[in-house]
Amino acid sequence: MPKLKTKNLVKKRVKVTGKKKVLIRRGGQDHFNSRESSKVTKNKRRDKEISSANVKNVKKLLPYL
Repeated sequence: MPKLKTKNLVKKRVKVTGKKKVLIRRGGQDHFNSRESSKVTKNKRRDKEISSANVKNVKKLLPYL
């Protein structure tokens, strides 16, 4: 049986920090940020942790986990 290929789309967007912790960058940071409050723009800069249900799906797409 051949090796599973890594999904490059997921590899670029996701950062794996531990066995059960996967971080993803928040969307909507490119433009139209001047109308947002400063609290919202500050929170957009932070990475967000993916829920445990989605961690299982990410692990299927990244065979090296």
